[in-house]
Amino acid sequence: MPSTFSQIYIQVIFAVKGRNSLIHSSWEEELYKYITGIIRNKKQKLLAINGMPDHIHFFIGMKPTCCLSDLVREIKKSSNEFIKEKKLCKFKFQWQEGYGAFSYSHSSLDNVIDYINNQKTHHKKQSFIDEYKQFLTAFEIEYKDEYLFELIE
Repeated sequence: MPSTFSQIYIQVIFAVKGRNSLIHSSWEEELYKYITGIIRNKKQKLLAINGMPDHIHFFIGMKPTCCLSDLVREIKKSSNEFIKEKKLCKFKFQWQEGYGAFSYSHSSLDNVIDYINNQKTHHKKQSFIDEYKQFLTAFEIEYKDEYLFELIE
């Protein structure tokens, strides 16, 4: 077979270090556009991006030539530099190490896109920590609470 055919859909979630609420509504759209540019420059298809002041979600159609960990590392590194260079945040901004990545079938696309687009409404009812644990449980990923987040006391 001379070509590669695939359908890979991944939702990625990661948090601001210490789960600090540093992503301000006045510049979050600029941040999402910047991250969108990184994803497109890496030849991946962005399906949705949104978040809250302490975390973001993005959903991509991923090509099999892409290494997800390299993509996430580039997004975090570059967006962190972008925030610093643009002086968007008056506090020290940094992404927490690690991320969640969850795969979906084609039939789930609309539901996942709606879920990500409605983050502000969703989080009026559920905290980020509860949401994240719910993902881990639903996808049957073993975890220990003490290793999930670097919380600043």
